[in-house]
Amino acid sequence: MPSRTNKFRGRSRYHGRGKKAGRGAGKRGGRGNAGLNKHRLMTRLKYMPDHWGMHGFNRDPSLRTVHNSVNVSVVENMLGDDDTINLGEMGIDKLLGSGRVTRALHITVEHASARAVEKIEAAGGSVTLAEGDEWEEE
Repeated sequence: MPSRTNKFRGRSRYHGRGKKAGRGAGKRGGRGNAGLNKHRLMTRLKYMPDHWGMHGFNRDPSLRTVHNSVNVSVVENMLGDDDTINLGEMGIDKLLGSGRVTRALHITVEHASARAVEKIEAAGGSVTLAEGDEWEEE
């Protein structure tokens, strides 16, 4: 599908801009050498060194590992009277250690931080990783 500019180019007197709308320099970004690249070169290089060029890159999304995580304090609030929970069934794959644990919880999850496991075991609970292994420090 042609762009609007290409559709009107050469077909009429005003090329889709209208009579008065086509008179100014607005479509051209100014007249002549207007704009950034004309004057005060050293000032621009000094104060705006990253303005030109490309910087960094975006890693391919297929290589990223993004975990749906939850803190131990939130897990304790999610549980009612039961003290056993499988976070994998809820779409959560990592357990983090922010907050307090006041009772013994038995949690099954794919990944867990060392701090989360430490807090849960200090309260008398246990963390089982999804592969079936008890958590051990790497």
